[in-house]
Amino acid sequence: MAAFGDSFVVLPFANLSRNANLDWIGEGIADEMRETLAANGMIVLDRDAREEGYKRLGIRQNVLLTRASVMKIAEALDAEQVVYGEFEFQPAPAGATPASRGTLKVIGHVLDRKNLRQGPEFSELGALEDLAAIQGRVGWRALHTLHPEGAPPLEEFMNARPVYRVDAIENYVRGLLATNPDVQHRYFTNAIRIEPSLSRVHFRMGMLHYGRKEYKLAVDEFVKVLPANSHYRESQFFVGVCKFRTSDFAGAQAAFEQVGKDIPLSEVLNNIGVAQARRNMPEEALETIGKALEGDPADATYQFNMGLMLWKRGKLDEAAEHFQIAADRDPADTESQTMLTRCQKKQGPRPQDRMDFRERLKTGYEETAWLQLKSMLQPASRQ
Repeated sequence: MAAFGDSFVVLPFANLSRNANLDWIGEGIADEMRETLAANGMIVLDRDAREEGYKRLGIRQNVLLTRASVMKIAEALDAEQVVYGEFEFQPAPAGATPASRGTLKVIGHVLDRKNLRQGPEFSELGALEDLAAIQGRVGWRALHTLHPEGAPPLEEFMNARPVYRVDAIENYVRGLLATNPDVQHRYFTNAIRIEPSLSRVHFRMGMLHYGRKEYKLAVDEFVKVLPANSHYRESQFFVGVCKFRTSDFAGAQAAFEQVGKDIPLSEVLNNIGVAQARRNMPEEALETIGKALEGDPADATYQFNMGLMLWKRGKLDEAAEHFQIAADRDPADTESQTMLTRCQKKQGPRPQDRMDFRERLKTGYEETAWLQLKSMLQPASRQ
């Protein structure tokens, strides 16, 4: 059983079928399992972090990993628990039912890196067209292995899960694996057309639009991400960023505040304060950005924003202290250096400065460390 505060990583399941066109299945199993564990309160590293670990170690995807390789990946990612496995596909024999595409066998393993212990093996077998159900049962078995007290009965777990068509899952996963944004968009569009309620694909589509600065289209996708999805809070965060970019500062503030109710991250508090500043709420903005700064006084953005708030109030000496820290943290930040010089020369704000100097928004969202700390401080919540 995993300990409180442990972080988890789910690796792509290795393809033993010798058919590279089926590699997407291994990624799909891992993605579904990650969602299952995250939905049940576990702290699971996201796919981007996992990919970075593979790249640093030079390990190929979708290959059968040795225990030593699994251990190296876990160490590189600082994950205490690793879920990994393999799958094998057997095509339907000639003369079989036309609807059958073949049989899929999935085998999963858990490695407890912290205690250097291999967990029990678990497996599932079924028709490829029942992939959603196979993924669900494998995910439940992983959950039951890692946290048996928190796993509901299998039948209850399966009844609560939506069942998606295998072609929707395939399009979604192939979109994840694609590196070209246009190709990703095509796959995700197909997945949404087949299964409009597939929440995870809306997050990915939202991120595509966000990357293209299509902010209103991105919001349309982000708001379709369901609360049970592991990317729900991140989606709300980017709703706030997108609304801010389209000058809907009240909407941005509301979105950031929604995230802050659950996860009071410094970047969220900073963004609430910046939205308040744009709404001409200077006292509220100063207080909120002050809370962000308390959470991470080394962050140059929070220091700059605090300096700017104080400078606008004519508190030039106090502002200079914050601009000095921001400039020291980032020597390439010419704006912080400019503001520091103005403070030192006792040059306060002028009417023409209103559009030249603006508070800075945070666009990166990372909640894993906060969730780990919360989990360690509140172990009873997982019993």
